[in-house]
Amino acid sequence: MSTGSGADSAPAPNPQDGTVPRDPTLTAPRKGTFSSLRIRNYRLFATGQMVSNTGTWMQRIAQDWLVLSLTGSSAAVGITTALQFLPMLLFGLYGGVIADRFAKRRLLLLTQSAMGLTGLALAALTLSGQVQVWHVYLVAFVLGLATVVDNPARQAFVSEMVGQDELRNAVSLNSANFQSARLIGPAVAGVLITAFGSGWAFLLNGLSFVAPVVGLLMMRTAELHKVERVPRSKGQLREGLRYVSGRPDLVWPIVLVGFIGTFGFNFPIWLTAFVYHVFHQGAGTYALFNGLMAAGSLIGALLAARRAGSRLRLLVGAAALFGVLEITAALAPSFWIFAALLAPIGMVGLTINVTANSSVQLATDPLMRGRVMSLFMMVFMGGTPLGAPLVGWVTDAYGARVGFLAGGVVSLAAATLIGLVLARTGGLRLKIDLRRGHRHVAFVPRAAHSAPPGEKELSPAA
Repeated sequence: MSTGSGADSAPAPNPQDGTVPRDPTLTAPRKGTFSSLRIRNYRLFATGQMVSNTGTWMQRIAQDWLVLSLTGSSAAVGITTALQFLPMLLFGLYGGVIADRFAKRRLLLLTQSAMGLTGLALAALTLSGQVQVWHVYLVAFVLGLATVVDNPARQAFVSEMVGQDELRNAVSLNSANFQSARLIGPAVAGVLITAFGSGWAFLLNGLSFVAPVVGLLMMRTAELHKVERVPRSKGQLREGLRYVSGRPDLVWPIVLVGFIGTFGFNFPIWLTAFVYHVFHQGAGTYALFNGLMAAGSLIGALLAARRAGSRLRLLVGAAALFGVLEITAALAPSFWIFAALLAPIGMVGLTINVTANSSVQLATDPLMRGRVMSLFMMVFMGGTPLGAPLVGWVTDAYGARVGFLAGGVVSLAAATLIGLVLARTGGLRLKIDLRRGHRHVAFVPRAAHSAPPGEKELSPAA
């Protein structure tokens, strides 16, 4: 039984008629950009994540720069990124099954502790002067293994903390949290790397995971929105895949973010290559570029937190604009024009992420959420082991500009093709609406006047 309104046990969307029954407990309008922070458990979670996210960004910058310093190769940076996300590709769906089967708070205590230990291990190797590139590869892979369970558990745990009516706001604030840390982490990492070396950034990242662990331990478990755990049984993976395959409101966001994540989000490769080979700068400039992207992403996250609903039209449009911006940045003739384009790239990229993430979560039955979100993250992040080495090779062979240009072209082409498919079916009008407590999902056929019986049409202003 729920401890408040908007419990995760609320009825799931009906794939037959495309609607969700109105929940009479959801009567209050959304109360602002930071409304989910009124909830104590979520405040503890967000505070802990802010600290660990800052450390995570410090490690990302230090790790990329360390690999580039050891090898001088963009492909090596791509291999590191690929190894970090390879476990998600190989085992991502199993992570979702685990997240649905066990208590998510306990899983997060284990995964966050393990992720902190990877940072401390890399710090010990680097500060002792023994670090080699294969050490970085190994630590990246182990970190990826922890992420397999951490990601779906963390994504699904948000709804247990805040309930269904605040879920979109909390997802958006999670992204704002991550991007705020992205403003601080790279700047601190740039100073530490320049003054003392990468090892201190790794050490601070390892220690930063104390904050989320303490936050999880301090939570009042009685105030969590109770969700039934899925008992162990055969065929749970197949059940999750069948569930998604029959839902166009889940399939198309997942397919689109798969293309964007695999080919369009390879910024560690492109930014290190532009800094090192095009502009001939150092780690401080790499931190600056990441900070500019973070500023744009933070704006995008805060704007997303104020939106009451999600349309596939917004997702497709943002993906197309993202591709155009990447193409423009790849061709930018000067340092400052390139730098100025990073903020809008970050803002639009974040809009894609939040819109797809919240749409998929809100449209999913709570008992299936772990498996669906693991598939979402497997496609979004698991494509990196395929895309990153290829993008790194193109960048090494043909230059940073061609590598960045290729990512933008693929992103734009994917958005265009999926947009055309959705336009033919009317799917661009798919919307999940949370305004004034009204919650519904509808996938409108192309010819609205000939909608099948029981399928509810949404007007453009709905």
